[in-house]
Amino acid sequence: MDHVLCGLAANPALPLELIDRLIAVADADIAESLAERADLRPEQAVALAARVGKAAERLARRGLLTAADIDPVLLPDAALALLGEGRGHAEWAWRFAADPDPERREKLAACAELPAALQEMLAADTDVRVVSELARWTTADVAARLAGHRHAEVRRAVAANESTPSHVLAALVAGEGLPPAELCLVCDGTGTPSRPGASCAGSHESTVRETAESALGNPATPAEAVARFSADASVVPRFGLAARPDLPPEAAARLAKDPVPGVRAELAANLAIDEALIRVLAADPCTDVRRGVARNPRVPIDVLSDLAGSVKIGPTLLPRIATASSREVGELSRSSNPAVRMLLAERRDLPAAIRDGLANDPDAKVVKSVAPHPGLSETRLRTMVVRHGAQVVARVAANPDASPGLLEELAAHDPRVPKALREIARHRNARRAALLACLTDARARTVAAGHPCLPPSVVVGLLSDDDWQVVEAAAANPSLPRTVMAESVPGAGVGGSVT
Repeated sequence: MDHVLCGLAANPALPLELIDRLIAVADADIAESLAERADLRPEQAVALAARVGKAAERLARRGLLTAADIDPVLLPDAALALLGEGRGHAEWAWRFAADPDPERREKLAACAELPAALQEMLAADTDVRVVSELARWTTADVAARLAGHRHAEVRRAVAANESTPSHVLAALVAGEGLPPAELCLVCDGTGTPSRPGASCAGSHESTVRETAESALGNPATPAEAVARFSADASVVPRFGLAARPDLPPEAAARLAKDPVPGVRAELAANLAIDEALIRVLAADPCTDVRRGVARNPRVPIDVLSDLAGSVKIGPTLLPRIATASSREVGELSRSSNPAVRMLLAERRDLPAAIRDGLANDPDAKVVKSVAPHPGLSETRLRTMVVRHGAQVVARVAANPDASPGLLEELAAHDPRVPKALREIARHRNARRAALLACLTDARARTVAAGHPCLPPSVVVGLLSDDDWQVVEAAAANPSLPRTVMAESVPGAGVGGSVT
């Protein structure tokens, strides 16, 4: 792999002529980057697809290739991609329905709005993977008919289809009202690889259970049909049930006593549970359960405040904090518990007075949380560093309003703060001195190599770096001199005109 050429393929400043030259020598890796370019012209997309067929599918999905540009025989994946988006020729679908390659028929089966006659053809396919894929994405009436398919794998796919009628999903969960399945992937004798743990003693038990689990995760399945899983012996369906937004109260109450902490934690974050159950779970001995309560958008503020001191949340904006009213925001900002003030400080839309008050907080973890908040003055940002030192340097460096001068000081901070260098390396205001400091850190080096404010001479030097990621980042840097770009692309003469 030529990492310089791969980087150049993604360089937004690459001249038109060099894009053409790069297409002419592209391999699969270079083509992958070229196919993502925002400035790729339709004629260049056609040329790239002709050069590297694997790029055609991505180009088609991006709208850079049309049906007129594609021969379905030469570029089947691109043709199938267009069919999937409703932009392919109708006759292609019939061609692929009779294709000897089952993978292509399977991709076709996932396409939306196929003609009814074509769906019937795919439903009768001899390969169960094709029929299963159709069952996963087809319309309600076809899904209802495939629910009685002789192969259990097809029924499992029907159970995951959100278009499947609710009464059919209920029947699949209960295993009633449908003829017994005759085959599954374990016993069908086709040699189809089974999923880990798959078993069949004649009743296709693993696939039947997976079918119920698929229906459990399907929002179209009636809540009453899956509520019985709250007492199921297997933990997997209890996990799925605990996350359902339409969870019945009686099932929720049962799951709140589940012996598996993970199930209770899943339940604790569920919007479906009421305040009484939230308060019960907030007293759970398991930290993960209490953390789930803290992440519940409906948790009462007083409960969340109590949890703040006993559950490590980290630098994240909790849903309930994000929706706190003006009155609640004021109360949280005055909390005697610094952990509560820290949670509030993660909001980026705080009133200026509250934001500035938190910036002056005596507790470092509160200041760390508020430091990236836009609108903070440079004086306040510098004061944070003076008061709290290395504890807040990285988060101050992440502030979008940090000036070039401040970033340079943070990059030179003693003791050195590697996380700050990584923030500076991607900061829009970083300039030469700060970026050169970032190059001394192994993880920040790759990001800094692509920063447009890095001096061109330094960027050129990084093209021979020992780390291939640094090389690609430097080659993709728009500050790379165009003469160097030209010299790097085979066939583009050094003395040639590059515009």
